[in-house]
Amino acid sequence: MVVHGPDPHFPEDEAALGQRHALPGSCGVDREDAQPAPFRKDRGGDPGSLYFPIVPTNKIAVLTGGGDCPGLNAVIRAIVRRSQNYGIEVLGIRNGWQGLIEADVEPLTAFSVSGILPKGGTILGTSRVNPLRNTEDQQRLFSNMKRFGIDAVIAVGGDGTLSAARELHLLGLPVVGVPKTIDNDLRGTDYTFGFDTAVNIVREAIDRLHTTAESHHRVMVLEVMGRRVGWIATFGGMAGGADLILIPEKPYHIDDMCRVIESRRRRGRPFSIVVVAEGAAPAGDPPPDHVGGGASSGVGFSVAAQIEKRMGVETRVTVLGHIQRGGSPTAFDRILATRLGIRAVDLVRDEQFGRMVGLHGTRIGSVTLEEATAGLKAMDLEQFAEAEVFFG
Repeated sequence: MVVHGPDPHFPEDEAALGQRHALPGSCGVDREDAQPAPFRKDRGGDPGSLYFPIVPTNKIAVLTGGGDCPGLNAVIRAIVRRSQNYGIEVLGIRNGWQGLIEADVEPLTAFSVSGILPKGGTILGTSRVNPLRNTEDQQRLFSNMKRFGIDAVIAVGGDGTLSAARELHLLGLPVVGVPKTIDNDLRGTDYTFGFDTAVNIVREAIDRLHTTAESHHRVMVLEVMGRRVGWIATFGGMAGGADLILIPEKPYHIDDMCRVIESRRRRGRPFSIVVVAEGAAPAGDPPPDHVGGGASSGVGFSVAAQIEKRMGVETRVTVLGHIQRGGSPTAFDRILATRLGIRAVDLVRDEQFGRMVGLHGTRIGSVTLEEATAGLKAMDLEQFAEAEVFFG
């Protein structure tokens, strides 16, 4: 597995600020035979501490932060239903960390989550607000924890949301993280929910592009999300039978691409499908300036223009953009999100705060938030080599 090191610069569109503290990390599947600790029975503590509940209620709050993706509602549903098993009350925080700062909450019941399993997006809304942007917001956040009698927070999000959760935990916030991103770039979990749905959307797009590419003898370039990692491009391209796949982790050479396309033409295959991650770049060049936000980074159009100019073959570009984020989650994402939500509540009940749940093989385990946010999980180049077998 090739893994990027910690990024010293936090993206502007993610709620991640503050220093990355070095904490002792541990990773492993939670023991199934562990005896659950009483849920916050000890109400004692230093009244002068940052976190000190006013009322002794068994209450947790859940928020969804960062970009939306299919499966968020499945997590919310699982958290509510599992909490009911334990007699724990659940509050929904609207619009990510912003809702906890602004005291924008709502009670969540079995009725609230009825019928939301197949729905995309999130019933709680989301935002990229950074709760660490100033001291006043931090104070309001902790004050609202006391005001609503919240014992713990379950934060569902990607690197930005969970980096903020990590820093808030160091300040005293009892928090558990749930990994959410279509990019599948979080450490501490084999897969994130939302990724499988995005891959299937890319696969369906390739299936449809194949027919028109073959009919008109064209090269079809499909630009997909993946500003820093190429998981979606690789898996979606493999599933759809792409002839070339370009990812950020492996700079491309336009001459090599043209040789592959020409080889196909000589073998009687006068069309090709090229899948390009939005963060891909040619060898020796920096990544595209404009990446993310759902708009084209321009790399797809650049690749298409060079192919058309060098080979004289008609080339067309399709940019999927936010289509990859929308719609109903796949069965895999529904099940994964549900399992992660259940285990998150179990961690809260066992008072194992400062951790993120994750998929380890076929089991649900957990890692520290420090480990989960220590850097991006880059595309495994050994696995990418399996996709390269089918290039050309």
